[in-house]
Amino acid sequence: MGYINGEKEDGCLFCRKGAGKDDLADHVVARGERCFVLLNLFPYNSGHLMVAPYRHTGKLEDLEPGELAELMDLVRGSVGVLKDRLAPEGFNVGFNLGKSAGAGIVDHLHLHIVPRWTGDTNFMPVLSDTRVVPQALEDTARIIREAFPRTGRKPEGNKATEGQPFTKES
Repeated sequence: MGYINGEKEDGCLFCRKGAGKDDLADHVVARGERCFVLLNLFPYNSGHLMVAPYRHTGKLEDLEPGELAELMDLVRGSVGVLKDRLAPEGFNVGFNLGKSAGAGIVDHLHLHIVPRWTGDTNFMPVLSDTRVVPQALEDTARIIREAFPRTGRKPEGNKATEGQPFTKES
């Protein structure tokens, strides 16, 4: 409900966070050359990540081969990091393409990675329209961010990565 009823910032969320200079505040946990990974601010579960291209496009078929390859590499890396750091028993991974498919942000493609545990759903969403997530976003971001190698883009003045080496790895 916080997202639905809350104030919306102008412009595209993914463009803003992709170009942002403060990964800590933006909950960005990893960056590649063409795509980046961030925590969902209104997660279904602890560790709910999204992977998006920097380029503003809402169509899967518009992704360039390099964007698609890096997006999937970041998905694979994210699943590995989540397995290592949060030990989920399974995952939901996928796109919501179009409003009727459940996309909250239709014009900027993004893929969701939702860690799952047996019994992770409960009565709270049904009875009180409330989700219970047992870990603060900042704590989850720190745990996940520490596991990703520091590669890819580094916006100038990025507080999350100051003093850390950034190298391009193939």
